Amino acid sequence: MELNELIEQRKAKLELLKSKGISGYPSFRAQAANIADILKDFQEGQKVNLCGRITAKRLHGKAAFLDLRDSGARIQLYFKADIVGADNFALFENIDIADIIAVEGELFKTHTGEPTVKVEKFTFLTKALRPLPEKWHGLKDVDLRYRQRYLDLIVNEEVKKVFTLRSRIIKGIRQFLDERGFQEVETPMMHDIAGGAAGRPFKTHHNEYHLDLYLRIAPELYLKRLLVGGLDKVYEINRSFRNEGVSTRHNPEFTMLEVYSAYANYEDMMQLSQDLIISVAREVFGKEEFVYQGKEISLVAPWQRRSFADMVKTKFDIEPQDEVGVMLKKLQDKGLAKDKSRLSRSQINSIIEDTLEQDMNLNPTFVTDYFTSLCPLAKTKKDNPLISERFELYVAGMEIGNAYSELNDPIEQKKRFEEEIKELTADEKKQVDDDYVLALEHGMPPAGGLGIGIDRLVMLLTDQPSIRDVILFPLLRPQE
Repeated sequence: MELNELIEQRKAKLELLKSKGISGYPSFRAQAANIADILKDFQEGQKVNLCGRITAKRLHGKAAFLDLRDSGARIQLYFKADIVGADNFALFENIDIADIIAVEGELFKTHTGEPTVKVEKFTFLTKALRPLPEKWHGLKDVDLRYRQRYLDLIVNEEVKKVFTLRSRIIKGIRQFLDERGFQEVETPMMHDIAGGAAGRPFKTHHNEYHLDLYLRIAPELYLKRLLVGGLDKVYEINRSFRNEGVSTRHNPEFTMLEVYSAYANYEDMMQLSQDLIISVAREVFGKEEFVYQGKEISLVAPWQRRSFADMVKTKFDIEPQDEVGVMLKKLQDKGLAKDKSRLSRSQINSIIEDTLEQDMNLNPTFVTDYFTSLCPLAKTKKDNPLISERFELYVAGMEIGNAYSELNDPIEQKKRFEEEIKELTADEKKQVDDDYVLALEHGMPPAGGLGIGIDRLVMLLTDQPSIRDVILFPLLRPQE
C-alpha cells in the first residue's frame, strides 16, 4: 500500500475515535513505571501502569499481543476482549504500530516465559499518522537516518544506546572535574572578535547595537579572563562553531571540553587528560581496553610521547626556524599543497597534522615539541624558544585533545597576535583582541589549559565511524 493511502487510513481511524468522544491527543498525566525496572524486578501478579509506543501488533481473534516500548526497554502486552470489555476491544482496531498508549494491568509470563502485561485498561495518548519504516539498514538509509533522527532512535536500539552513553560520558567528565575542585562556568557564544583558535567563524549581526558578531570558534580567551579574575580552576563543556568543511571527523557545530588550572603547566594537563579519560572509561564502560573500527586500543597508563619536531624533520625536512614560505616549499617538494602559492602558518600546520595522523600510533599518544610559530597562545620552552610547551593527544589516529602552558605575558601575546594577523589573507583578516591583552596586563597566573573534543571522544569509546553518529542532529546539505 502506498504511503499516502496509509496516512489517509490512519486519519480515518483518528476521526472514528473522535466520533466516539476519544481524543487522539489527550492531556495526560500518570505515574508510569519504567519498563526496564519492571523487567529487572519482575513479579508475577504485580499491578503496573505503563506508557509507551506500540512497535508490533499480533491479532488472534478475540485476543491480541502488542509490543510496548518506552525509552529504556520493551515488554509484551496481552489484550483480551472479556478483560478489557467488548466495546474497548473493538477500539483496538484503531491502534496502529507507532501509536502511543497507556495501559494498566497485571504482570504474568506466557507458557514460553515471555514477560507480559495482561491489560485491564488502556488509553490512547497519541495517534501516529505515519507508519514506522519497515526496513532501516544499509548505506542507502544513512542520510535519512541523520535527517530523521527521531525515527532512527525509535527503530535502532543501538543508536539510542550511543546517545545514552554520550550523556553518561559527559556526566563522568563533570563528576571527575567537580571532585577535583574545578568550577563549571559559561562564557559567551557570540564574540565581537573571532579568537582563541584557528578557524573560519560564522558571522551574525545584533540589530540593537548595530554590531557584527561571530559565533565562537573557542571559549579559550574568556576562560583565561576568569583566571585573571581569581577563578583558579575552571571548565566549560561548550558548543563551538567553525565555518569550514564537513567530514567524518568535522561538523560545523561541535562540543568541546576546555579546562584551565592556575599554577599548572602542560605537563599537569597531560596527567589530567590521561586521568580524566581513563576515569570516564572505567566509570561508564568498566574497562580500559576498547576496539575502535576493528583495531584494539589500550588506554592503560602511562601513555607514550612523540616529538612533533622530530616527526616533521624526518618526514618533511621542516625545522622550527623555517619561515612560512620555506615550510610551504618543503611540503610542495613532498607532493603536498602543490596548487598553493601562499598559506598561513595555521593552514600549513593543518596539512602537516593531517599527513602525520596517517602514521600515528593507535594507543593514546602525546605529541609534544610543537613549533612556537604554530602556537600563538602557548609559552616557549626555557631551553629552546623555537619550541612551545604544548601537546596534542592522538588516539586511533584522531586528534582528541590539545593543551598548553598558557602564555601570560601581555607584551609577547600582543606581538604574537600581530604577527599572526600579518599572515592572514584579506578575507581572513581579524583584529587583535586588545581587551584580552588588557586582561593579561592585570596579571594572569601561570596556568595550564586543556581542550578535549567531546564528539571525537564519544566516537572512540562507542566505536562509531563518523562524528555524525554521535551528534543527534548533525548539519546536512539541504535536500533537493
